Amino acid sequence: MAADVPHQADVPHQDAAARATDRPGDTSPFALGLLLRRAHWRAATVMTEALRPLGIELRHFAVLVEVVNHGPMVQRDLAAATGSDKAGIMRVVDDLERKGLAVRKAVPGDRRARAVEITPQGLELFDAAHAAAEPLAERLVLELGPGESAQLTDLLTRIAYPEGGGA
Repeated sequence: MAADVPHQADVPHQDAAARATDRPGDTSPFALGLLLRRAHWRAATVMTEALRPLGIELRHFAVLVEVVNHGPMVQRDLAAATGSDKAGIMRVVDDLERKGLAVRKAVPGDRRARAVEITPQGLELFDAAHAAAEPLAERLVLELGPGESAQLTDLLTRIAYPEGGGA
């Protein structure tokens, strides 16, 4: 409700430096999230560039990552794992099936559920994507010094998987 939102005149004045700015040196409580968002955009751009010649998009690759890591998965679990919704995951799996990269198979004991599996062609493309991404991924860490890429990976892993909980 609008009545619950303070009017700007009622908000204590903050120094501009304490406000979220999405610029280097931002000291706001949003700074880390904003930097992670910007870093994600850069990484996604590089990954998209690597995947484009292979005829897939990042959303397709995300599904392939899950089925390579976890084996056949029902669409509901794929949607949760990739942050997609039911309709979105169905479109992605339809695309992957059309391209011959994945198949849906019946789940024993559940007439309605279908598990998505990667095909040999899908696995071949998955491996090709890694090879294609290698030189492009190096651009992301070009400005980092010796050991900093590994340090960044470690720090981001600890943020993404708190208390050692991995995928």
